Amino acid sequence: MSKATETGRNPKLAILILAAGKGKRMKSDIPKVLHEICGFALVGYVLEAVEPLRGQVRVIVGNGASEVERAVGSECLCVLQAEQRGTGHAVMVGLEGLDPGVDEVLVLAGDAPLVTAATLESMVEARREAGAAASMMTATIEDPRSYGRIVRREGGAVEAIVEEADATAEQRGICEVNSCTYVFEREALERGLEALTTNNAQGEYYLTDVVKGFASVGAPVVTVAGTAEEVLGVNDREQLALACSIMRRRISSRLMAEGVSIVDPSNTYIDHGVSVASGTVVMPMVFITGESSIGENCTIGPCTSINDTSVADDCSIQFSTVDGCEIMSGANVGPFSRLRPGCRLGPESKAGSFVEMKKTNVGRGSKVPHLSYMGDTTIGEGANVGAGSITCNYDGVNKFPTTIGDGAFIGSDTMLVAPVNIGKDSVTGAGSVITSDVPDGSLGIERTEQKIIPDYGKRRKKGNKDKGK
Repeated sequence: MSKATETGRNPKLAILILAAGKGKRMKSDIPKVLHEICGFALVGYVLEAVEPLRGQVRVIVGNGASEVERAVGSECLCVLQAEQRGTGHAVMVGLEGLDPGVDEVLVLAGDAPLVTAATLESMVEARREAGAAASMMTATIEDPRSYGRIVRREGGAVEAIVEEADATAEQRGICEVNSCTYVFEREALERGLEALTTNNAQGEYYLTDVVKGFASVGAPVVTVAGTAEEVLGVNDREQLALACSIMRRRISSRLMAEGVSIVDPSNTYIDHGVSVASGTVVMPMVFITGESSIGENCTIGPCTSINDTSVADDCSIQFSTVDGCEIMSGANVGPFSRLRPGCRLGPESKAGSFVEMKKTNVGRGSKVPHLSYMGDTTIGEGANVGAGSITCNYDGVNKFPTTIGDGAFIGSDTMLVAPVNIGKDSVTGAGSVITSDVPDGSLGIERTEQKIIPDYGKRRKKGNKDKGK
C-alpha cells in the first residue's frame, strides 16, 4: 500500500491516466472515455480505482479535451496532448512539469473501467519489493486479438511486448497479453522514453518499447496477474456492452453481499452509485438508475424503472415508472403507475393501478388507488381519490394547481378543473365536473337531472326493423 501524507496524498507517486484517444471505432462525437457503463463514464471508474493509492493524478487529454476536463473535475490535473503520437508520447506529455519529488509513476488507460484498486496496489508493492524498473499487469485470455503479446525469455523473464500489428504468426499465438497498465521507477521511465523511436507499423512512440528496452539492458520487469476482465479495454460498442454487463454483475454481487435479494441478476439493471439497503427484494426486469436510493425491506419490481428517486423503507413499487420523485416509508406504487418528476408520496400513501402523477404531493395515508391523473396537485393526509378522477391542470397555455384537503373524498370520475381547492373532509359526487372551490366539510356535486324514457328498448328495436325494410 502507498503511504499517504498527512494531507492524504502520496507526494512520491504520480498517476497518469491516458485519455486522449478519439475512439474511431465507437463512431461517436462523444470522447471515448466519456462513454458510460451503468450510468458512469469509463474514465470515472479508472479514477475511482486509483483513488486508494492517493497519488498525484494527471489525466492526459486530447480529443474532446474540454469535455473530459469538465467530467473529471478539479480534483486532478488535465494535461493536453495536442497531437496524439502514441502511448509513449502521451506519457512524455504527462511527465512534463511533474514535481521532482515524484519517484514512481503509475500509467493506465482511461478506457479500461474494470481494473481494480486491489490489483493496482499489488503492482505498486510488487515493483517496490523487487526493486524493479517496472511492474506490469498481464492476463491470459482465450482470444488475444488486438492485444499486445507478452514475449518471455527461457526462464520466464519478460523480453518484450509486441503489438498485434507488429507480431509474427508465432507471437500472435501467445495468449498472455498486455493490459497497458504499468508502475515505473521514474528515472528508469524517463531514460526509456528518451530511447523511443517511431520505427513500427503505426509510426508512433510505443510505451511498450520502454519495457523492451528494460529487458535489453537487464533491468528487471515484474508482472502481476490480472483477470481477463481487468485488461478489457473499450474500443467499440460491442466491448462497451460487454464491459457494462460485467460491471452490472459486480454491482449486483456487491449488493447481494450487503443483504439485498436480487432474484435474477442477469435481468436486473442497477447503475453505479445507486444505493440499495439490506432486506430489499429486487425482482426481475428492474432498472434503478441515476441518483437513486432504495431503503430497507422494500419490494421493487418486477418490470419497474426507477430514476433519480429516493425510496424510503418498507415501500412496494411494481410494474411502474418512477422518475425524479421522493417515495416515503411504507408507500405503495403500482402496478402500472407512472410518477413523473416532482412527485412526493408521503408515508403509507398509495399511487395505484394505472395512475399518473406529475408535480404532486400526496400526504400521509392518502390514496389514489386507480385510473387517475393528478398533476400540479397537493393532497392532504388521509384523503381518497376515486377511480377515473383527474385534475384538469392545463388550459392549453398555462398549468394551474389543485389542492385536496385532509380527509377529503373525491368521488369516482370527478374532473377537478384547476385552479380549484377541495376543502378538508369535503366530498365530491361521482361524475362531477368541479370548477369552483368546495369548502371544508361540504359536498360538491355537479350533474344534470337524470331522465328515464319508458319503453325505449322496444321503440329502438322497432325503429331498426323499419330501417331494414
